[in-house]
Amino acid sequence: MVDVKIFSGRETSYLAEKIAEFYGQPLTDVEVKTFSDGEIQPVVNESVRGSYVFLIQSTMPPAENLFELLLMIDAVKRASAGYITAVIPYFGYARQDRKDKPRVPISARLVANLLEAAGANRIMAMDLHADQIQGFFDIPVDHLQSDAIFIPYLKSRSDINMENVIFASPDVGGVKRARAYAQHFDTDLVICDKYREKANEVKGITVIGEVTGADVILVDDMVDTAGTLCAAAEALIQKGAKSVRAIITHPVLSGPAYERIEASQLTELLVCDTLPLKKELPNITVLSVNELFSRALRNVHENRSIAALFKHTAGGRSL
Repeated sequence: MVDVKIFSGRETSYLAEKIAEFYGQPLTDVEVKTFSDGEIQPVVNESVRGSYVFLIQSTMPPAENLFELLLMIDAVKRASAGYITAVIPYFGYARQDRKDKPRVPISARLVANLLEAAGANRIMAMDLHADQIQGFFDIPVDHLQSDAIFIPYLKSRSDINMENVIFASPDVGGVKRARAYAQHFDTDLVICDKYREKANEVKGITVIGEVTGADVILVDDMVDTAGTLCAAAEALIQKGAKSVRAIITHPVLSGPAYERIEASQLTELLVCDTLPLKKELPNITVLSVNELFSRALRNVHENRSIAALFKHTAGGRSL
């Protein structure tokens, strides 16, 4: 069997260490040097010749995180790595996946091109903002689903009466994701139809569906400024919901997000550790993706099915 080498970028080391520990081997020694002008240089301190390499780095802002990943890919490629997988728990720039107005970039496609040009042979990511981003790559993409983490957790919570739960999408774009949960638990689905005047600013929300007396769980892939999420929670409570929780994969949480969540109607916000929290709040619960990613890494290395990891998740989605 070919040797496995697991690397971590600086900003995702908190997660990479847990993934490597569950996998059963330490992280490979890599040092990222910074010149006085801010230029970075990854230096791999051990041989990777012929090895199966996994590079773990979320590509959240600042852009140095993405560029650091690209440089690490280039470094191990030039060191004769046998196969290179870029493991990107949070795939940044995924929201810019189409031209929705004139003279704007399709940034997700550009990032895909950069990763391939750098030398990645495979991509592994969790809950891409849009499934079609997989089609931007001409190399294999393993698209992991966070419902493999959230569904068992919800079932383990004795304080949540799943028979009284209704799942909700905070906007029309997330209906497919929320419907998968509703189908899995055989419950109803409601939709929050939002109206924006500009990005990150919600003008109004209309709840489509009946929620009176229900414990509502909002489902989405990411929460940024939390404007939509908190407005949706407020609208659901006003419509008669008994309580509102949210399960969100990626806690981007920028700007006034923490203040909004703390003052919101949300009983609890469940997130994954694909991104580090800048601040802890009593109503934010963090679930780790380390076990799921570790199993996925092993299955890729051993040429086993990734879909097998998701047999009992929402909607039985295949990968």
